[in-house]
Amino acid sequence: MSEHEHSEHIVPPGIYLAIIITLMVLTTVTVAAAFVNLGRLNIVVALTIATVKATLVVLFFMHAKYSPKRTKLVIMAGIFWLAILLFMTLSDYVSRIDYRGVRFPISQNYSLSHSPRS
Repeated sequence: MSEHEHSEHIVPPGIYLAIIITLMVLTTVTVAAAFVNLGRLNIVVALTIATVKATLVVLFFMHAKYSPKRTKLVIMAGIFWLAILLFMTLSDYVSRIDYRGVRFPISQNYSLSHSPRS
């Protein structure tokens, strides 16, 4: 075999089994966390678990862990671009004022029983 030929990395089936079990456990933790009232931390916990699950899928099932450095650079550039887009979207959302003149409408406790029509 010449040094210019590309050989694929063979991942043992036990690794795949461990990753699948980990993904199932994390899915169970996500569902369980949805029933626990953590206040504003609910979304943080859910997104953290989702990020860990996505990372495991990309690293092992998409073989990014064993890919060349150029592929890893493309993946990191995509994540960086996503971070820029999320930052810009959330910056716009936080700076908005809703139709009632309330700044940061997501942080207000608004009840339907106190609607302006009554």
